[in-house]
Amino acid sequence: MQGIYFVNDRISLNSFSKEESLLLQEQNILEHFHNHNIHIVKLNPYQLNEYYTIPHALLYDLKQEKAQFDYFIYYSPQVMEDFIYSYPARWLMLKSYFNEIITIEERTDLIVKKVV
Repeated sequence: MQGIYFVNDRISLNSFSKEESLLLQEQNILEHFHNHNIHIVKLNPYQLNEYYTIPHALLYDLKQEKAQFDYFIYYSPQVMEDFIYSYPARWLMLKSYFNEIITIEERTDLIVKKVV
């Protein structure tokens, strides 16, 4: 199984700083990948991170790749809502490249480490 994930690096979740929010998102998503034996796909070899932070860039890379993937994973509806409401047609196109869209819900047992 193959998956691509999105992390919103411009949002503050649960009154955490942006850095802590990014870490919260990434930790939960990577745990899900690990627990379900999902292989992370990196479409663009020049991309710095394994994850996407710009939905438009992800859509562009998906169009270039012309392939179908198993999972698109992101932390919560809040991290994608600006894109979904601002670009509904693009959201539908983006979703069409995946068999399943997974939203990782907040968990109270996760401890977020401070970024120094």
